[in-house]
Amino acid sequence: MSETILKAEHLKKIFTSGKKTFMAVEDVSFELKRGQCLGIVGESGSGKSTIAKMITHLVDVTEGNVMLMGRDITNAKGKELRRAYQDIQMVFQMPMESFDPRRTLGDGIGESLRNIGMSRSETKRKVEELLVRCGLTPEFAERYPHQVSGGQCQRAAIARALAVKPSILICDEATSALDVTVQKQVLELLLELKEKEGLSFLLICHDLALVQAFCDEVLVLYQGKVVEQGIPDEIINHPTEDYTKILVESVL
Repeated sequence: MSETILKAEHLKKIFTSGKKTFMAVEDVSFELKRGQCLGIVGESGSGKSTIAKMITHLVDVTEGNVMLMGRDITNAKGKELRRAYQDIQMVFQMPMESFDPRRTLGDGIGESLRNIGMSRSETKRKVEELLVRCGLTPEFAERYPHQVSGGQCQRAAIARALAVKPSILICDEATSALDVTVQKQVLELLLELKEKEGLSFLLICHDLALVQAFCDEVLVLYQGKVVEQGIPDEIINHPTEDYTKILVESVL
């Protein structure tokens, strides 16, 4: 039995604006095991990205706990949070926006390596190695974000995420801005990383077909709550909730 490396327990997120409050996520729990891919699906506004942001500390948790490798990181700060970021990395929807336009891709990929004290020459070698691993040539290290395609930029973003040797990659709609052919290539790269290196994935998307092809388990989210959970094939072939049935019909 694979070990649980990420555990969310009764996560809740309430956003407040003036006198109004909005419940974005309500009582969401799940486990991610080593080498597993867990999909979180739902329409826009269902709370998917908020869950990812709570796990990565981009937004605070209102209630509940996030456990990483058995450590409670819900309120992690400083050194403890930096340690968590070595275990969890995130790949975003818009790759161009995740890089500084004034710096080369190689500079962006190597930043975390320089931060841990790696020499300039060793960083350069490591960056080129990461680019090749993600299906790009070493020359891409010298290019700027605007000089590459969306798919190439997303591969560079994956290379940057892999630089610190994380155990978990959170992909937040990481392929939805790419065309279908490029989307397939990027997914194949992620699948290869999962199989060859035992990486675990949290795949956040609205596409059930994508989840069926890539994930071991799926959570279906509706208005911040989990309405269905299980193996993708079972949920797609035998959905029990009306909302899931609508999602399934939209991809058939």
